[in-house]
Amino acid sequence: MQGNQWYDIDMNKRMFCAEGHLIDSGIFSKILNTILDEQGDYHISRFDVGKLPGESSVLEFALIAESPDLVQHIADRLTAFGVFEQMVPPAVMIPALKDSFVPQGFYSTTNHRTEVYYEGAWNEVLSQRMDAALVYEGEKSFRCVKLRDIRKGDRVVCGSDSVRVYPPAIEKRTGFAFMANDVSSERSGTVAVERIADELQKVKDQQGKVVVVCGPVVVHTGGADALASLIDSGYIQGFLGGNAVAVHDLEYRFYGTSLGVDLKTGIVAEHGHNHHMKAINTIYGAGSIREAIAEGILTEGLMYAVERSGIPYCLAGSIRDDGPLPETVNDMLEAQRLYAQIIEDADMIIMLSTMLHSIGTGNMTPSYVKTICVDINPAVVTKLSDRGSGQAVGVVSDVGLFLRALEARLKEISG
Repeated sequence: MQGNQWYDIDMNKRMFCAEGHLIDSGIFSKILNTILDEQGDYHISRFDVGKLPGESSVLEFALIAESPDLVQHIADRLTAFGVFEQMVPPAVMIPALKDSFVPQGFYSTTNHRTEVYYEGAWNEVLSQRMDAALVYEGEKSFRCVKLRDIRKGDRVVCGSDSVRVYPPAIEKRTGFAFMANDVSSERSGTVAVERIADELQKVKDQQGKVVVVCGPVVVHTGGADALASLIDSGYIQGFLGGNAVAVHDLEYRFYGTSLGVDLKTGIVAEHGHNHHMKAINTIYGAGSIREAIAEGILTEGLMYAVERSGIPYCLAGSIRDDGPLPETVNDMLEAQRLYAQIIEDADMIIMLSTMLHSIGTGNMTPSYVKTICVDINPAVVTKLSDRGSGQAVGVVSDVGLFLRALEARLKEISG
């Protein structure tokens, strides 16, 4: 085929659009580079540039390739950048033939805000999360549903032609405007604490919702009391973690140690290796953490604050757990369900030194939810991003120092 003669074949050319903050987000160049990288071409028919910070840009272009299949392949790649077709077909929905099984052509969701075109209108998807199918619930309502929760007869959206997504960069909804590149590159320090404190105060003033995902390192590094203070002061509305964070907090309250190490002296306590087991035993003797509080056995600490505040919480079990505590949820599917329930409608999620629980929570969290990950290891934030939680802003810091500084700053600004 000579030159560009194949460009004139209509089946190999389709019109697409994108709207949002395309230039400063880098989305515009990603769209064009993806087309060229996939051996396609483009012709821009319209590009209206938003000049003011609150104005969106509008891009319209022809996507051209040597075959209809290649056009479709490139179109599927562009969906992640919020690109949608000008002549949008209505959603194709195929009933599931049996439980936990969908047609192979099903659309697998991202964690970005998503809409489905059906009956002449774009319809926003509910319960947004990654790695789910889109199920039509009737009355123009679509919902993200995990494969295990699919039931025979569910109408599942297939293909991506009728789907458009809104990455955070295109909307500027989640990009931490208050934590721009100066903090995310610095990864720690007073500026990060001040800006996070300001945002926490703002969410509290607006009666919003903040959920903490917490690991046992919070106790080991002496940050548990500061976090308990934030809960008592009404800054936290949900608590997620594993068996370990609760066990070591209880160990500290009963014996002054965490992992057998005295948190005041830093010296390994005599017979300290069994303190966490004795703490678990004490709770079983009372029946539960709540009953230990009622009996006056437990009178302070992180779990004391969680229970007394009445905020919803879930301790998810694992194969490593000692005990585990009576409150620990050992059914992993039930723990996932509770995690998803607790983070629903969250305005902010703060992940504190727990890589596995952070990644698990990130997989359930829409990309427009403000997410902060505090860890001494910068690789944790990288792994979060690699697994789809690209909205997470990293603060590389000792989590205990961070929480104590955050508590002090919140006391300053709240008067």
